[in-house]
Amino acid sequence: MYQPLADELRPRELSEVYGQDHILGPGAILRRIIESGAVPNLIFYGPSGTGKTTVANIIAEKTQRKLFKLNATTASTADIKNIVSQLDTMLAPNGVLLYLDEIQSFNKKQQQTLLEYIENGKITLIASTTENPYFYVFNAILSRSTIFEFKSLSPAAVRQAVDRAVAYLAEKLQVRVEAEEAALAQVAASCGGDVRKALNAVEVLFTACAAQDGVVRISLADAEAVSKKSSMHYDREGDNHFDSVSALMKSLRGSDPDAALHYLARLLEAGDLPGACRRILCSASEDIGLAYPQAVSIVKSCVDSALQLGLPEARLPLAQAVILLATAPKSNSVVMAIDKAMADVKKGKAGPIPRELQNVHADGAGFEREQGYLYPHDYPGHWVKQQYLPDVLVGTVYFEYGDNKFEQSCKAYWDKIKE
Repeated sequence: MYQPLADELRPRELSEVYGQDHILGPGAILRRIIESGAVPNLIFYGPSGTGKTTVANIIAEKTQRKLFKLNATTASTADIKNIVSQLDTMLAPNGVLLYLDEIQSFNKKQQQTLLEYIENGKITLIASTTENPYFYVFNAILSRSTIFEFKSLSPAAVRQAVDRAVAYLAEKLQVRVEAEEAALAQVAASCGGDVRKALNAVEVLFTACAAQDGVVRISLADAEAVSKKSSMHYDREGDNHFDSVSALMKSLRGSDPDAALHYLARLLEAGDLPGACRRILCSASEDIGLAYPQAVSIVKSCVDSALQLGLPEARLPLAQAVILLATAPKSNSVVMAIDKAMADVKKGKAGPIPRELQNVHADGAGFEREQGYLYPHDYPGHWVKQQYLPDVLVGTVYFEYGDNKFEQSCKAYWDKIKE
């Protein structure tokens, strides 16, 4: 029966797990926990293909516990109860180890049911998720579990797995391999830190590059063909989406056009045109603001053009907008001012609107009063001193002029007028 190469080469020892030295290297905390044999409930958090399932298998082997695997996307509470029925039997004399993949797909009720069965310690839970567990996992389970993050592998770490796979297949098929160095480097770099993807690519290359005279020749062109568009982990509703748009926004704010273009490229390669447009539009007001007020209208035009053009042409006006924002002077005076005002309103600091500012027609017939409103255009400089804020907020300052040229010129103008 066919067995994927990634399963054939699945590590049997912790020393064979690549790229997770921060938790599995000699002396690292998770390694010490596993070697102790007293394994608590664990939650493994990280991208696909980084070794979460592999480590669960190794833990089951080391602790001599029966391992059950469930995927939360298809499993039900009945599946869990079926596992519980095997406790204290010859089938599971040492208790069971339950590996629950994609735990974020269990709803709150299902997670509460699971909680009942891990309380007494007969079931040890190892849950895995590609999403942030603090957002998706029930707090009661989090409090009874230790969380470890598995990180995407570096190309160098993946390359170790690729070389091992090439050597394994060469021996298994009794062939000699002539691979361009750039070809194997391409496979290692293009899998996005996912070992499973890299090994699948190696397997496809061996299938496509049939041996001639006992030699399998792997070229860069073939490697690029099998690894095309595989270098990113991306989900429009998951952590990777929010990480990518956050990185774009922070690169714009940090005035790094190269980094901003990189994260824009990641969003566009994933087809997330709306996500890119939304963050670029926001940055124009949040991070550039009054330092360069024209940025809003320019960026809006670029975004409109991008949405009308669609991909791939949309990359051009969006790149123009990103470079403009990244290189523009910065000011957060707008966001600071409105956030302060919103905070006061939420606290209930409002009060009646001053009589001078009220609608003069609101009193109704027979109950009209002198409003006392002073029309600024009737006064020199088009300004006259009068109260605008409610009594409870008189003297409150929300807006502080930024230290950029435009806002300082505005400040100088009004300082002179209001003297």
